Amino acid sequence: MVQQLLSSPSNFTIGTQLQGPTSLSSHSSISTKASHFKLSKNWVSHVSSSKLSLSVKCRQSSEYFDKSPPRFSPSYSANPPTPAPGGAPRVFVGHSIYKGKAALTVEPKAPEFLPLDSGAFKVSREGYVLLQFAPAAGVRQYDWSRKQVFSLSVTEIGSLVSLGARDSCEFFHDPNKGKSDEGKVRKVLKVEPLPDGTGYFFNLSVQNKLLNLDENVYIPISKAEFAVIVSAFNFVLPYLLGWHVFADSIKPENSNRANNSNTKTVDYEWNR
Repeated sequence: MVQQLLSSPSNFTIGTQLQGPTSLSSHSSISTKASHFKLSKNWVSHVSSSKLSLSVKCRQSSEYFDKSPPRFSPSYSANPPTPAPGGAPRVFVGHSIYKGKAALTVEPKAPEFLPLDSGAFKVSREGYVLLQFAPAAGVRQYDWSRKQVFSLSVTEIGSLVSLGARDSCEFFHDPNKGKSDEGKVRKVLKVEPLPDGTGYFFNLSVQNKLLNLDENVYIPISKAEFAVIVSAFNFVLPYLLGWHVFADSIKPENSNRANNSNTKTVDYEWNR
């Protein structure tokens, strides 16, 4: 390879890369006599009268920053959410806990509102928290195609957040209650303290006669993980009831006008 290089025309180019920011431009040329370099005798004999042209390519400092999205944000975007037409942007949140036997995801679901003829709104269905249990399919892998879900009502949320260190609770659901398939799907969620007192045991049992399915998924929850769940439940509970919408609608002028117009129809306790 050296012989091919030396047998090439007298002018040749040496390419190099600098491993850091530099004051040179992105592409620069440096022309110098070969006598300025300390080369071996064999090299000097061939290039002593030649002119070396060095091509230097520099990297910008911005190339050294990791531009990849955060690994904990699969839907990462550099831009903020775009509001939906006529309202605020829809945001989906959740909290997940991963263990050796299963994974648990907790997601709040908003209440539903019904418009009235007066232009006001009323809550037609309270919000809830959706629990999703997925069994493990390998090391740090979970089969979400086999997930089982359980919806916690606001009352059931109240039971969970009020659990003591040695307390337990159990919830029974029949998704088809009041329908022709009532009794064919049975879901039981049990929350019990761990024997060593380090947390709780979440156990979801699902019997589905329609699909000939009998599934049991369980996952241990540490005290710290349970504290996060309780804190999130306490925070979101008024929103599941729709009370935040009522609070945001309160205006001093509207409140006085409404009280004056409804004096004859509103039954105040202290007026009895």
